[in-house]
Amino acid sequence: MAESCCNKACIVQGEKYRFSVLTPFMMRMEYSETGVFEDLQTQTVLNREFPVPEYTVTQSDDRLEIETEAFHMIYDKKKFSEEGLFIDVKYDFTNYGGRWYFGAKTYSFPPREHNLKGTMRTLDRADGEVELEYGLMDKSGRTFFDDSKSFVFNEENMPSKRKHEEIDVYYLAYGRDYFACLRDFYKLSGAVPLLPRYALGNWWSRYWKYSEESYIELLTEFEKRNIPFSVAVMDMDWHIVDVPMESGGGWTGYTWNNDLFPNPERFLSWLHEHNYHVTLNVHPASGIRNFEKMYKDMAEYLGINPDSKKTIEFDMTNKEFVEAYFKFAHHPHENAGVDFWWIDWQQGNNGGASGIDPLWMLNYFHFKDMEKRGRRGLILSRYGGLGSHRYPIGFSGDTIVTWKSLEFQPYFTATASNVGYTWWSHDIGGHMNGYKDNELALRWYQFGVFSPINRLHSSSNPFCGKEPWNYPEPYCSDMEKILRFRHALIPYMYTLNYRCHCEHIPVIIPMYYYYPFEEKAYSYKNQYFLGSEMLVCPVTTKIDEDSQKSGEECFIPAGIWTDIFTGDVYNGGKNGKSQILCRNLQSIPVLGRAGAIIPLASECGSNDIINPKKVDVVICPGASNTFVMYEDSGDGFDYEKGEYALTEFVLDWNEDKAKISIDVSGDLSVIPRNRKYRFILRGFARGIRFENADNAKYDIKTNTWTVTCNCDGASELGIFADNEENNLVYNGENVNDKIYDFLLQAQMDNNDKRSIYRLFTSGEDKNVIMSNIMSMKLNDKVTAAIMEYLL
Repeated sequence: MAESCCNKACIVQGEKYRFSVLTPFMMRMEYSETGVFEDLQTQTVLNREFPVPEYTVTQSDDRLEIETEAFHMIYDKKKFSEEGLFIDVKYDFTNYGGRWYFGAKTYSFPPREHNLKGTMRTLDRADGEVELEYGLMDKSGRTFFDDSKSFVFNEENMPSKRKHEEIDVYYLAYGRDYFACLRDFYKLSGAVPLLPRYALGNWWSRYWKYSEESYIELLTEFEKRNIPFSVAVMDMDWHIVDVPMESGGGWTGYTWNNDLFPNPERFLSWLHEHNYHVTLNVHPASGIRNFEKMYKDMAEYLGINPDSKKTIEFDMTNKEFVEAYFKFAHHPHENAGVDFWWIDWQQGNNGGASGIDPLWMLNYFHFKDMEKRGRRGLILSRYGGLGSHRYPIGFSGDTIVTWKSLEFQPYFTATASNVGYTWWSHDIGGHMNGYKDNELALRWYQFGVFSPINRLHSSSNPFCGKEPWNYPEPYCSDMEKILRFRHALIPYMYTLNYRCHCEHIPVIIPMYYYYPFEEKAYSYKNQYFLGSEMLVCPVTTKIDEDSQKSGEECFIPAGIWTDIFTGDVYNGGKNGKSQILCRNLQSIPVLGRAGAIIPLASECGSNDIINPKKVDVVICPGASNTFVMYEDSGDGFDYEKGEYALTEFVLDWNEDKAKISIDVSGDLSVIPRNRKYRFILRGFARGIRFENADNAKYDIKTNTWTVTCNCDGASELGIFADNEENNLVYNGENVNDKIYDFLLQAQMDNNDKRSIYRLFTSGEDKNVIMSNIMSMKLNDKVTAAIMEYLL
């Protein structure tokens, strides 16, 4: 890789120090006793060439000051120290002032109590919450990361230890503009790649000794049930595993087990014919041993006598080994139909004499090798540290099957965006141990569908399989339904994928990115945005026996929010509010913001994830909005030549009328001709008339209009209020029906049910009804469920 030098106009340098003012909010600070500084790209930093910002420099023999619009640095021109280097940030969000001291043990270096955390290498064996590493976002408005120990890329693009020691720290002072901080970090560290489209569907995975016959039988059963999958994962038993320990054991392997897969090419061909993409699990630490199919050719290539039967040692710091590793151990499998690799490195971060983490090198070389072969890079591997966002997807490891594990994962997944790592993949349903709980499994499925990657997985315990038919009704049907919904989401998810790559907006977004000065946005840690349109509140607690619902306390921000499943409308008012959202087994709270526009594939039972012929557009009421759906071929790099299409959906909103318009531009060859659109108007009032609609039907249970019209890629649908309130938004007109349905299912005293229903049908003011309900001293969860119909 080439050097990544900063613009000279950004640099303030002395004999042993160098400061690079990259933006008004970000500065690199280096100190070297030898006066030699690092200009090569590092593990974390690829680009230091930013436009020259405005800043001032004031200095004397023993003092240097650098000031921008965001910070003021003072330095004594000696070795960096707490006493000699500090920075005042020009805003104050804490009780301790805005001063940051280099190396201090309070308010700067650990402990950093205002830091919003990042992620960690793995959740292996985690049962609930674990401590996370520090992130780039901090409520205090300033933070830093230390790049001093990261390796560099030498002139041959090989990871290499730094040739000299220095202090190399980046100071960030972005206040609470978390989007800006992440955007500039991506510019510094490199963009998140555009994932292939197939990665965004459902993945089937299990640690299980499948054969060709049993795996095909399994997938055929999914197809019969109209349950779509886009990725078929083969855990380690695809290769020879019965290897004596004196030969290194059976974890590492590159040769198909022909007892289970007598004709691998036939098997891979069947998978591709049925629209599955394939990944194989590898544990590469034991190298290439003499029983492997490719051993002889690889040994000769590396100058090793094959007759010696000497193991070819794993060494990703050796350029010749890296070349042979791909040429002989991986490319033949890829030529036969393997799409990408699950790199299951579990041997720690000891890189031997090089001192470089082997996991990082595996991630880097595998990703780049795919790109060299004309395909978008994709791996499944563990997190290797800051900068790992360039090599997705993350495999979070072997978690324990408990409610505590599920409860931690939404927070863990969203918080990883604080280090730019937005593509985590969990073992949905949990990996091992724990217990069988039908409700837990379903709730994990639901979270998985609203996660960046939805990969079902489990251990080889015969009682841990995640097949929906392993669960009784209604769990089985609900699992199947939510898996179909994931494939319906692909048009939306693929647009988020593109936005992340080009606009540097993470796919999954913590609440406080949008509401940085709202304290409750930090308090409700399990809520997150999936893209710009949906606020997700996963259910991580068991159903209450009385109410037959789970209740999750959530923060509803200011304005109107509509549940995309139930059609219920919530009003956060001017300042937002806390509210318990109660849901039965069939759904979790997923709230569309005011004016949300969510494109879905309307036919999603097939494994095929191509750009759909029919698109459902979910529209939520309350505000004007624009959403541009992105589409291309789904793989490769033709999009870089402009071969992509943009479909712009515009909602022009007023209280009593609205207009939805569609405009398609770009390369129309990548989308189906004569595409059909259907509008799903969720949370709208019943009294509405339409202009340019062919057909319109209203579902009173979900407050939803389903409208079809002839759309030729540049059409409009007019929507007009036709009710006494002259309002388009659902206003609780059928609340009595909803409370009746709830009470019918609730497991509680029948006389209490009757009393509650009489209150709702009495015509009394809502406040009177609420007061009477509170006085009944019902189960807290029952009360919360009832209040949801009144608030």
